Amino acid sequence: MNKLIPFLTLIFLFQMNSNLKAQVDDPYIWMEEVESEKSMEWVLNQNKITSDKLTKVDGFEVMKAKYIESYNDKDKIVYPDVVGDYMYNFWKDEEHVRGIWRRMSYDDYLASKTEWETVLDLDALSKKDGKKWVFHGATWLAPKYEVCLLGLSDGGTDEDVVREFNVVTKEFVKGGFELPTSKGSADWINENELIISRKFGEGSMTTSGYPRIVKRWKRGTDLNKATVVTEGPDTLMGIWASSSYIDEERYVFVSKSASFYSHETFVMMDGKLHKLNLPEDSDQSGYYKGQLLVTLNSDWEIDGNNFKSGDLVAVDFKGLLKDEMKITLVFSPDERSSIDGVSVTKNQMILNILHNVQSELLTCDFKEGKWTISKIDAPKFGKMFIVGTDDKKEGYFYQFSNFITPPTLVHVSNGKERQIRQLNPQFDASNLEVHQYEVKSKDGVVIPYFIVHKKDLKLDGTNPTLVYAYGGFNISVTPSYSTRTGIGWLEQGGVYVIANIRGGGEFGPNWHQSAIKDKRQNAYNDFYAVCEDLIEKKITTPRHMGAFGWSNGGLMAGVVATQRPDLFNAVIIGAPLLDMKRFNKMLAGASWMGEYGNPDLPDDWEYIKKFSPYHNAHADKKYPEVFFVTSTKDDRVHPAHARKMAARMLEQGHPIFYYETTEGGHGAASTNEQAAFNETIMFSYLKMKLF
Repeated sequence: MNKLIPFLTLIFLFQMNSNLKAQVDDPYIWMEEVESEKSMEWVLNQNKITSDKLTKVDGFEVMKAKYIESYNDKDKIVYPDVVGDYMYNFWKDEEHVRGIWRRMSYDDYLASKTEWETVLDLDALSKKDGKKWVFHGATWLAPKYEVCLLGLSDGGTDEDVVREFNVVTKEFVKGGFELPTSKGSADWINENELIISRKFGEGSMTTSGYPRIVKRWKRGTDLNKATVVTEGPDTLMGIWASSSYIDEERYVFVSKSASFYSHETFVMMDGKLHKLNLPEDSDQSGYYKGQLLVTLNSDWEIDGNNFKSGDLVAVDFKGLLKDEMKITLVFSPDERSSIDGVSVTKNQMILNILHNVQSELLTCDFKEGKWTISKIDAPKFGKMFIVGTDDKKEGYFYQFSNFITPPTLVHVSNGKERQIRQLNPQFDASNLEVHQYEVKSKDGVVIPYFIVHKKDLKLDGTNPTLVYAYGGFNISVTPSYSTRTGIGWLEQGGVYVIANIRGGGEFGPNWHQSAIKDKRQNAYNDFYAVCEDLIEKKITTPRHMGAFGWSNGGLMAGVVATQRPDLFNAVIIGAPLLDMKRFNKMLAGASWMGEYGNPDLPDDWEYIKKFSPYHNAHADKKYPEVFFVTSTKDDRVHPAHARKMAARMLEQGHPIFYYETTEGGHGAASTNEQAAFNETIMFSYLKMKLF
């Protein structure tokens, strides 16, 4: 034992020196203590400075009132969630601030009836429990659909509690399943047993903050005595469990994810996990007529077949369980297309395709080992997505919208379409027009972008112009109707631009992969190319141009503010990653190393440090007066990213705006009132800076 003391002392001194070095290198590391007294004092002081100034911008109260009226509109589209013979819907308005979960019969919904049956009142539950509950949805026990597992988050965090609920009695099941607050998953094995991945105490989570252990939990037993099914090292991104009711039989699946883009999929057979022979970077996209639908993110050569990245293939499910691979090609996008969604009804599968960043719908059927595909005659030049499908129902619903056309919900059955409802116009679009342009990026790759502006636009360089982009995680940004930008920007006379930069999914996996890790700068160069094209077209100038991004897009906004401050007079940096040296040590950050790289590896840090905004803000440079927006309750992207960079820029003498909501999670709002305030304060900032 005595020999151990010097060794333990050395470990302690090493850890202490490491902590001291971190504090020397990062004087604002204390801001990573989310709700410490010191952190919150700084936050509330900055909130007051920002709100005192921006709430006095001309028209603030008028704009906020219009947002509230829009978000509480009782004529909003009621989006259906098909569950058995019912349509479920979650609804918020001025009377139901936290929201109500409600339902009506499938037939009544199609008959356009308006009488809903309230299943759960979140406002009443929040008052009873002393919480600020945010609804995270239901996980149903098929085929009866009488009980479900409800996810409820206090304040909008990704973490939630899970409680068993009976929709017949409209009550939580007394003595039923209940899981404490955690990230993770919970699903049914049968009516008396769950498959769960949650926080099970010290050491049960990965460095990304997700579960690393899956257990079976029987009704009426102590959660601490649940049986371990599988576990992984804490270096995994996480392990998730789910179940699907397929062909009148329930299958339990487990996914072990090494990163966002690599996972092993297992199915439980005879109480044991059997690994499915699928590419680890592929996505399981649904099940139809005995076929497991799989979207490929890289080429797949198997049994003499050569499937391409971006293809949708079908794998015979029963054969897959026995390692007998029978694979057919469903659809192969061209270089200007990608698969944006897969949905299944009783007698057909619907593909949502993006072609040149505009939606098309295709119907597919599988007969005698072959796929037939036909195009649906649907509106052009906009965004479509499928809502409310069920593999036991004949029909389906889709929504269409574009920048100036309000969302329209359409029901399709037996080839016949019927409009269910169109959202009332939320802003005046009568004098607006939309164009799609292209520009070459620094390396010659053609980048498309959409622009919305008034019809009599003068090409004199004085038009207030807001450019938005995301550019990450294979997520596409499409031309859809936006109440946010409509009320806050277009109706005010601003020009709105969406830049479809690399890193997104607009043109498939290769488009995404061309801007990850050491290729990240491509996304930012694409953004600059679009902005410079707007200047060349004399639409705007840097004096009147602003940039906006959220989450990964918030990182982009931080990058463009520090790399090219000469291009912008305003930048909104929303829920951002900014400290790219420590992003993998904060909350879910380690899970994003597949996108950005590992800053702890010298070779990776060599390229990451070139775009890390926190490390590229300098006292001797002139920056636009940027606006940071984040949330104390964001447990996905740590609020310290925004806090630390804002504090550093203030110390360097740069004027900034900063606002941090104290609830709302990654979206920074839990109620319509909060959302309205956030939108108004952001667009008042843009109005003040760019007009």
